[in-house]
Amino acid sequence: MLPQTASVQTKRGTLMTGTWANMTAAELGREIGQGRIHPVELTEAFLDAIDTHPLAPRIYARSTPARARGEAMAAAGRAKAGLRRGLLDGVPISWKDLFDTAGIATEAGSALLKHRTPTRDAAVLETATLQGLVCLGKTHMSELAFSGLGLNPVTATPPCLNDDRAAPGGSSSGAAASVAFGLAPAAIGSDTGGSVRIPAAWNDLVGLKTTAGSLPLTGSVPLCEAFDTIGPLAHSVEDCAHLLAALQGSRAADLTGASLTGKRLAILETVALDDVRDRPAAGFEDATRRLARSGAILDRIKLPEVAEAMGLAAILFTAEAYGIWRETIEKAPEKMFPRILERFRSGASFSAMDYVAAWRRLHAIRAIWADRTAGHDAVILPTSPILPPNANRLMTDDAYYVTENLLALRNTRIGNLLGLCALSLPTSQPSCGISLMSAPGTEARLLRLGSAAERALR
Repeated sequence: MLPQTASVQTKRGTLMTGTWANMTAAELGREIGQGRIHPVELTEAFLDAIDTHPLAPRIYARSTPARARGEAMAAAGRAKAGLRRGLLDGVPISWKDLFDTAGIATEAGSALLKHRTPTRDAAVLETATLQGLVCLGKTHMSELAFSGLGLNPVTATPPCLNDDRAAPGGSSSGAAASVAFGLAPAAIGSDTGGSVRIPAAWNDLVGLKTTAGSLPLTGSVPLCEAFDTIGPLAHSVEDCAHLLAALQGSRAADLTGASLTGKRLAILETVALDDVRDRPAAGFEDATRRLARSGAILDRIKLPEVAEAMGLAAILFTAEAYGIWRETIEKAPEKMFPRILERFRSGASFSAMDYVAAWRRLHAIRAIWADRTAGHDAVILPTSPILPPNANRLMTDDAYYVTENLLALRNTRIGNLLGLCALSLPTSQPSCGISLMSAPGTEARLLRLGSAAERALR
């Protein structure tokens, strides 16, 4: 168990007492700033939890205790001198195992990259370290980030918070589990087709997909560089705002006074509401009622071009992914989970002409989307139309695997295809999220809207 804290003031204005594992990253940061938590003691507590928790080997690919202790000591020195670099200075977090860490293996969930040890940190990790974040270690993930299920028989399949028989969501599966199971206050993952938002939703967390290109991918193991994005998973929107600021080396979005009153939200009916199963549908319907009661104006929109964009996904994602990884894969294809290998190889069936034509059409669809949604503050949809699927059945039932794999990322992929930023929030139903999507580059506005929505959904 992690040590008990004193009572602290939360952002909701009420007093709470609990273990450090149950506090948000922002709450821990405020306690460090007030001198009530020592960064070294906080880091040691999480490192000890990682060493002793029975599920930790399925969550962490490797911890980084020496690095964490050094960074925590530096944060303690800054706190003592009154030189903290931000709210999260001294707060320990986990990193998905596709972010390079100098002198520490980064294997991206694949036996193809076993013992791959970079000499320099990923660009975002360098920036976050300069902002005072403490690196606890590297978390397990879907193989080469090419699955939204989180199932990885090659390295490890992390646990799912609400169903120990279920897949946890991917590809940032261990990142979500590290936060959900109290082994990190927050985590950094990546999102190419939903890989932050799906594990966030299935583990009752907040997950932010940033705009493609808004954070540097240097030192991050790629999947599809045209779609790869980096984003946080955490207990609150406030945490995500401060984590994004740490990744950027900037000031966090101001969430003060955020309100839903008069905000126009569009419920996307095209594709996103098809075949939504009972509990995700119930969670979404309850969430929309709560948003409306809090002053939001809800409209329903249909955009047939979304269905057309979805039809381009197989060309755009698989062709680029296989183009990046073909040489490495074909040297040792037997090292891969056959289903992931098959998905990569499917990219070989498309020509360069197919790929160019698909991108040209997608750019046109993005322009149509921007025009049709310009009058709304965000577009909302269920984060996933399904609940976390049974992990054992995924391994033994081919038809089940195909169905669940396709549905898992269906809704989130809309945001990636259309180049949007997006935020997934928990709903009243366990493992069911609601996503808010807004225009590229509007993360600060989206986080303010998300903060107001988060209060409405509690």
